[in-house]
Amino acid sequence: MQVDRLEHAARKGLRVALSRRGTEYIVTAVRMSQVEGRDAFVGYLPMTGEELVFRLEDLESFQVIGD
Repeated sequence: MQVDRLEHAARKGLRVALSRRGTEYIVTAVRMSQVEGRDAFVGYLPMTGEELVFRLEDLESFQVIGD
């Protein structure tokens, strides 16, 4: 299942390429979370250290890198 791959990436701190609203992000996985009662994925941008939250329903696609 796809969500299992994101959970695995968060446990291992793997990089994930995500696409949301036409923009691609490459983040380091931090954790799975809940935002307003919805499942979400949290990652940070390695260059800035900024933590980003992605609601799973908003993701167009994702790929775990370096599994």
